[in-house]
Amino acid sequence: MINKFSQDIAEALADVPDAATVLLGGFGAVGQANLLIEGLLETGVSDLTIVANNAGYGKIGLARLLREGRVRKLICSYPRIVGSTIFEELYGAGKLELELVPQGTLAERMRAAGAGIPAFFTPTGAHTLLSEGKEIRDYNGLPHVLEQALHGDVALIEAWEADRWGNLTYRDAGRNFNPVCAMAAKLTVAQTQHVRELGELNPEHIVTPGIFVDRIVHIPCGDPVG
Repeated sequence: MINKFSQDIAEALADVPDAATVLLGGFGAVGQANLLIEGLLETGVSDLTIVANNAGYGKIGLARLLREGRVRKLICSYPRIVGSTIFEELYGAGKLELELVPQGTLAERMRAAGAGIPAFFTPTGAHTLLSEGKEIRDYNGLPHVLEQALHGDVALIEAWEADRWGNLTYRDAGRNFNPVCAMAAKLTVAQTQHVRELGELNPEHIVTPGIFVDRIVHIPCGDPVG
């Protein structure tokens, strides 16, 4: 019987290795799997490459992961947002590598990884600092830069509903980067607020099929986040 639910966060994250590339769903505070990120801290892993929309906020989740010195490199679109003081301190002190990627390109690089596409050309960022060292070609009279698919060792995502096969739904803006992160990782772990029986989810509402999900942890609504 297929049942992808783990007993707890520790079990779900037990084999995440050092130096892993970790894809984080979420847009700011919305749809980010903060309890899984906090659980990642408890495993003791370090030297991580984190891929996320932003650099975290306050002192929880990704920001805490940065503060504890577990992250070597950050790949993101918006490293400076309200409350991203920990990133600013670390980057200013030369303790953190940063790769800036336009938001649409970031999403497409992960989607490409999940779809088996090794690279693609996009006009975004061509002939700017973001395209330095990358191949550029002209298409229809416009310069396009070659971007590589972005694979993850692990993806930590948040869902609204899940069944034991790993089929997931999302609530409103909580969908954001979560589906493409799930597609692009070797190991995808989801925290879900609600558990549904097989057949209870409307197939038209399932955004992430269970084939992309390896483990699930039930985090009921109202549980504390760090």
